[in-house]
Amino acid sequence: MALKKPNHAPKGAEDVPHADLAALTLALASPEAGERRRAARELGAFPEAGPRLCAHLGSEPAASVRAVILTTLIRIKSPAVVEGLLPLLRSEDSALRNAAIEVLQEMPAEVEPHVADLLADPDSDVRILTVNMLSLLPHPKAPDWLAEVVARDPHVNVCAAAVDGLAEIGNESAIAPLQALAARFPEVPFIRFAAAAAIRRIGGS
Repeated sequence: MALKKPNHAPKGAEDVPHADLAALTLALASPEAGERRRAARELGAFPEAGPRLCAHLGSEPAASVRAVILTTLIRIKSPAVVEGLLPLLRSEDSALRNAAIEVLQEMPAEVEPHVADLLADPDSDVRILTVNMLSLLPHPKAPDWLAEVVARDPHVNVCAAAVDGLAEIGNESAIAPLQALAARFPEVPFIRFAAAAAIRRIGGS
């Protein structure tokens, strides 16, 4: 029997027993993919299950179960979910990294407090993934974050990813950093062409 979400319970009804949360958590370890899918779906009624679902995502072998977990995490949408997903940006599994980014893109307000640290991460690959996420993040500060990357990041590949993002979402404040980028990497000719193309897309001369 499917569990009802706590906020759908009749007025005055008791909370869903904690044992149900425990049982669903145990069901995530079931050998049956269908049972794991059910558990992942019904855990959406429990916001506190977010970190557990994030942790399970990395070890879940079935793509169909992963898909349900991702949908449930988007439903839960909390700071705890963001904190649980950010370590996956360092995963060796590219599909897992991309899945984490897809969910994070649905939580712009919850992601914002982590942006500065992500863009200062010593691992350039993490910074590139962050830039890719920001390029699709529906947040008003996203263009400014990308412009800051272009202005300051020391790694050419991180800057190149930010240039690509600014070509899609950049505004006039990005033009000056883009114009200065070629001088920062004079030994990388493609940067000059990429920056010029982004400026044209934004509308600069």
